[in-house]
Amino acid sequence: MSTPLNRLSPLPVRERAACMCSRGDRCSSFAPGHALHLIQARIASATPAEWVDALVVATDTVAGDLVVRTLDGEVHELWNGSGAALEAAPGTPVALHARYGVLAVGRTQFNVATV
Repeated sequence: MSTPLNRLSPLPVRERAACMCSRGDRCSSFAPGHALHLIQARIASATPAEWVDALVVATDTVAGDLVVRTLDGEVHELWNGSGAALEAAPGTPVALHARYGVLAVGRTQFNVATV
């Protein structure tokens, strides 16, 4: 007699991948504004001409919002749930890859969502 295989339905699997950053835990989602995926970081670094220099204009560390202004004067309102607003105080120079949603603060890169 064989034992039936226990198969998980898609629902519990999807629930396990839910983001934990709202509870202060490590972010487990790769959706825009959450954890930076390795492929996202690599594809952004493979297109260096699309990075633009910017300065942080305003941050909301509680909500995770950032406002950055490029050197051309273009304003981008961004959100990140994994601490970009804590790393980049107003006046901090950053680099933004708008196409792939990556914000570089020094050597640290964050996945950002456009608000």
